[in-house]
Amino acid sequence: MTHSSRDSANGAKPNILVLGATGGTGRLIVREALARGDNVTALVRSPGKAGDLQGAHLIVGDARDEATLRKALKGQDAVISALGTPAGPFREVTLLSTVTRSLVDAMRAERVSRLVAITGIGAGDSAGHGGFLFDRLIFPLLLRKVYADKNRQEAIIGNSGLDWVVVRPSVLNDKPGGHTVRALTDLTDFHGGTIARADVARFVLDQVSDDSFLHRSPLITW
Repeated sequence: MTHSSRDSANGAKPNILVLGATGGTGRLIVREALARGDNVTALVRSPGKAGDLQGAHLIVGDARDEATLRKALKGQDAVISALGTPAGPFREVTLLSTVTRSLVDAMRAERVSRLVAITGIGAGDSAGHGGFLFDRLIFPLLLRKVYADKNRQEAIIGNSGLDWVVVRPSVLNDKPGGHTVRALTDLTDFHGGTIARADVARFVLDQVSDDSFLHRSPLITW
């Protein structure tokens, strides 16, 4: 049984480490977790960007460094990775896979088993399901190198031996949350879609203690 499963059964609130906490979705994950009463640690490179994460315990450091990750993982029950990287057609992207490789090693060493990671529509077998504009223009022109690294990230997670869930949101927007979220593992006839970051945050946090999608990669959308 995972740490998070035990905590849920005992009524205790989980200790959650969030990576990518200063990003658009990461900030909402931290806020939603704190609103639920969870104990949140955020590993951040720049504390100046974390001024609005009041209530979270901040650890300043580089997520690519395994020693820093092991320090941040002490006493944690789960990790949420909301890491992102800027889109661009020319620059090679390795950040996501590099951090994830170090994270998996650190989690094994610290005996933290639950990992919930956000990638996106276009990763793995969700490629080609983003709709005409996304698949024919945005993806090949701006996201091809980013998603090559997301695919490497997903492969590392899939081979990690951890209790993992990979969440692939459809195209993100900043509208208010509260919509019904569809979690799809069969993408037959699905092409395109959008979802609010707030609803992604809610779904991702649910996966900390819910085994419904354990070792699976649901695509979430409205």
